[in-house]
Amino acid sequence: MKVICSRDRLIESISIVQKAIATRSTMPILEGILVEAGEGLKLTGFDMEIGIDCQMKADVPEKGNFVVPARMFGDIIRKLPDDIVSIESVPTQSIQIESGSSHFTIKCLRAEDYPKLPEVTQEERVSLEQQTLKEMIRQTIFAVSTDETRPILNGCFFQAHEQAIEMVAIDGFRLALRKCLTEETVGQVKFIIPGKVLHEVGRILGAGKEKVDIYLSGNHILFDTGSVKIVSRLIQGEYMNYRGIIPQTAETTVTVAPEALYNAIERASLIIASDDKRYPVRLTLSDDETLVISASTDMGTLREEIPVTMNGNKIDIDFNPRYFIDALKVIEEDEISIVFNGSMGPCVLKPIEDDSFAYLVLPLRR
Repeated sequence: MKVICSRDRLIESISIVQKAIATRSTMPILEGILVEAGEGLKLTGFDMEIGIDCQMKADVPEKGNFVVPARMFGDIIRKLPDDIVSIESVPTQSIQIESGSSHFTIKCLRAEDYPKLPEVTQEERVSLEQQTLKEMIRQTIFAVSTDETRPILNGCFFQAHEQAIEMVAIDGFRLALRKCLTEETVGQVKFIIPGKVLHEVGRILGAGKEKVDIYLSGNHILFDTGSVKIVSRLIQGEYMNYRGIIPQTAETTVTVAPEALYNAIERASLIIASDDKRYPVRLTLSDDETLVISASTDMGTLREEIPVTMNGNKIDIDFNPRYFIDALKVIEEDEISIVFNGSMGPCVLKPIEDDSFAYLVLPLRR
């Protein structure tokens, strides 16, 4: 086998597939990258939970394949002195890597021993612009639970029907819901994808209008951008009835600029530091349409006022500041509504004119 390619493009491909490389595996071959030279160059990483393959352009005088230790291979390629890299197999179950004046010879493993990625048929498909899915992931993934005793909440619930798509994440203290409409009509599809996988999908997706195709088959899902494919197991089970969690009533409705509220709560978190469970942020609203954000700890206090438009009862509620910050920093509207339902009811951050998102946060008991 012999292949000649760009160092920078190879570094990019290695960085993508390394997210699926196992560490300290009982199967040493999973700590390697499968390299296949054919029409171009394809790199694959697979830890038996998530598999990523990345295709790139390369000059292939001689086809072949091998498995190379991921960390060593990545470190070598990144340190090479020239942008042109030549990789050639030699009879001693090794490969030679040449670039400029550098010449490496490293041991490799047989490609035949590398496990096959799960096959996902293309019967059920949802197609989205990459930038749309990337934004939906960014605006929900922070609410995925890390509590392994409730595995059903360790992922995002994805649902598509006709031209409507919803993604939702719940961790027991908050909910993040994002909706969008697609140009294509799709059948009814729903699944729960692990948060870890979705995080990697979000990193790989571009910010343009290029499409990403999503395929479902059995217990697996495939994300296909054309040059990169990600295969993963799905989380099995019935997701929570999240629509029943979101309040349909409102004792108090506040219209506020999310950027102003975000900045005020961030300043309050400076006083609270990392102890946000012991020291909450207090939101107080009186009759003069001024929202007071305050915090008091052993280290100091903060009090800040921001103008709002209010409709309903006065409020005086404590919240974990991190939950508000996570939601507010992904909201792009100039103004939003915040709906409150008493001192112990959940509050919901949502758009003024549509239902494209909803962020629910539970208050803290005093």
